[in-house]
Amino acid sequence: MIDFFKANYHTHSLYCDGKCTLLQHVEEAERLGLRQLGFSSHAPVPFDNRFAISVEDLPKYCNEIDSLQSETNVKLLKSLECDFVPGITYQFSKLQSDNKLDYIIGGVHLVKPHNGDELWFIDGSKRETYDEGLLKLFNNDIKRAVTTFWEQTFEMLETEKMDIIAHVDKIKMHNGDRFFTEDELWYKILADKALQLIKRHNVVMEINTRGLYKKRCNSFYPSMYMLTEARRLDIPVVANSDAHRAEELSLFVDEAVNVLEQCGYERTARFDTDLGRFVF
Repeated sequence: MIDFFKANYHTHSLYCDGKCTLLQHVEEAERLGLRQLGFSSHAPVPFDNRFAISVEDLPKYCNEIDSLQSETNVKLLKSLECDFVPGITYQFSKLQSDNKLDYIIGGVHLVKPHNGDELWFIDGSKRETYDEGLLKLFNNDIKRAVTTFWEQTFEMLETEKMDIIAHVDKIKMHNGDRFFTEDELWYKILADKALQLIKRHNVVMEINTRGLYKKRCNSFYPSMYMLTEARRLDIPVVANSDAHRAEELSLFVDEAVNVLEQCGYERTARFDTDLGRFVF
């Protein structure tokens, strides 16, 4: 049986696009018997949006987490989920040092074409947004569009310091096997390169359950193929629900742990508070 450290390190609240307070998440974490709960609001970005915490709210966010720690036995951790868009988003390490964060999650939600400044939003609830961006920004060239996503992921791994990479293959979410399949050779080559960089830079990879419980994807992020290869490379993993509501904290996590076991994992990573980093 896999040694699963009961924790969730990917949690959103009312400070960003989440729907619950920090306290509501803490109360649910206590009910579930979690040992650690990491809050990871979407980091500020330098353009108008409806999903990220504001720069002005960062001190309040961190102070509230510190204040709640005195009221619970669950170890609370401070983090941000940082978007990476080349030449646009803030440096991850500066966000971490300025706000004394325990760790950083890095992820790609907005893809920047090489020949323009308009961004392709690959996340969210609307498949139509994905399709419209694919047509408008990439002329429906799915191979070019998906390759741009992976190349942006590679650049993030090469240039930014992060502890966890979020939903590494999220580009598949709104695809739904309509434009490409994950067993195509060109796609597997890109996924394999991402894994090599994750290993090289000592990044933890999450198995993210949100696509399944939101019924936006028919598998976890990442795929069984990527998880099996990650195990072969001995890449550390955590099971995260990417919760935006307190009741989502544990959704499909048991199933994710079972998948990790099928892929050969014997344990999940955990955050060592003494060392200030994840250990595996």
